[in-house]
Amino acid sequence: MPQRNVVSWNTMLEAYAAAGRVGDACALFDRMPVRDAGSWNILLATLVRSGSVDKARELFGRMPERDVMAWTTMVDGVARSGKVDEARVLFDSMPERNVVSWNAMISGYTRNHRIDEALDLFMKMPERDIASCNIMVTGFIQNKDLKRARELFDEMPERNVVTWTTMMNGYLKGKQSELALGLFSGMLMAGTRPNQVTFLGALDACSDLAALCEGKQVHQMICKTTFQFDAFVESALMNVYAKCGEIGLARKLFDLSREKDLISWNGIIAAYAHHGVGIEAILLYEKMQENGYRPNDVTYVVLLSACSHSGLVDEGLKIFESMVNDRSIAVRDEHYTCLIDLCSRAGRLDDAKRLIHYLKIKPASGSVWSALLGGCNAHGNESIGNLAARNLLQAEPDNAGTYTLLSNIYASAGKWKEAAEIRSEMNNRGLKKQPGCSWIEVANKVHVFVARDKSHSESDLIYGLLQNIHHMMRIVGTVPSDLVHVDEDVVSI
Repeated sequence: MPQRNVVSWNTMLEAYAAAGRVGDACALFDRMPVRDAGSWNILLATLVRSGSVDKARELFGRMPERDVMAWTTMVDGVARSGKVDEARVLFDSMPERNVVSWNAMISGYTRNHRIDEALDLFMKMPERDIASCNIMVTGFIQNKDLKRARELFDEMPERNVVTWTTMMNGYLKGKQSELALGLFSGMLMAGTRPNQVTFLGALDACSDLAALCEGKQVHQMICKTTFQFDAFVESALMNVYAKCGEIGLARKLFDLSREKDLISWNGIIAAYAHHGVGIEAILLYEKMQENGYRPNDVTYVVLLSACSHSGLVDEGLKIFESMVNDRSIAVRDEHYTCLIDLCSRAGRLDDAKRLIHYLKIKPASGSVWSALLGGCNAHGNESIGNLAARNLLQAEPDNAGTYTLLSNIYASAGKWKEAAEIRSEMNNRGLKKQPGCSWIEVANKVHVFVARDKSHSESDLIYGLLQNIHHMMRIVGTVPSDLVHVDEDVVSI
């Protein structure tokens, strides 16, 4: 350029900052013949974003004039580095503050799980915007306080897509998919347009509930947006159809995908894994590699899971060996868990035990011991089951499911005294296993129930029908004799 002014220099400075080239930005800043407030703020923000808080603090001290933007950037940067109290000192020292400054300090508190101090500052704000409320809703959710998050959400005079999506994801994290899906419907009724994250949340809720009708409705909405070509959205859609039993639709969606990437391949392999179609999952894995895609750690998790649910032990062991030999893959607890689950489900419990000792898996790896314990419960192996349970209790001493499984193993072996002692220990600790629930969708409505549930308005009719079906099954001889006493216990309610 024959001539440059401060705007030209600032433009180049912003370009380096956007590219993450911090060193080049600093060098350019030092060469600038003239700087304005924008120059200083651009470099300050660049240093903060890169995590160079000490250098940012030094630059802040050199600034000839500090406006509210500079102060706010420093408050945010120091808070992000975990030094919240130091950030608060800066905040209190500010000659003037705007709503962004308040939001930065409140966000610093919530990010560091100091929710009470965040709420105290939030209540003192002279004015709030949507971002202020969104920060507090996020803070409550991070602290697992969905009740207060929803109360604030309901009190908000105005909400944007971030507000709705944040609350939805809060419910999803809290395993309350029905409420998340209800919130999605409320968002649409309020006229707020979903973004990519919102659609992903809605699809996750549909997957959790196996709500095929709602999943198809969300799919129709997505088809009217540019998100229909998004790899993450396509993968989530495949997951919905797979969880709802529509593996054919999941495969059709994959085959029609314009641009397949590793996420898409992992998604369809996971779909077949969920349905226990291990052979097809392995064929897709081979086809993926033929198309030039290298498997990552997620690929191996879903592949091993597919082999486990299909009883393909030898194939699973070969895949695990291939993964170990691939130096680009970091083997994680999830891989070991799948490997042990693979052997345990097939009844090869001694092999699973030897693998745990060979791989030097520590008691802290609770999921691995849980997989072994599940296999022992299924195959009635008391000695290995006791070993798995004791190691699992070291990792998760308050896991009621462990006590229940170990008690069942003893009961199956006829050791009623030991089973009673385990149950007694569980009661003494005040532990109670949460009952598992099932659900079914009828006429576009999801009905959730647990064992021996009488809460449904038509429970008498349902149990009467079950009793009639059971009676007919006994007449034609399709009820195994060893299960008759269990069925009679259920239908006699």
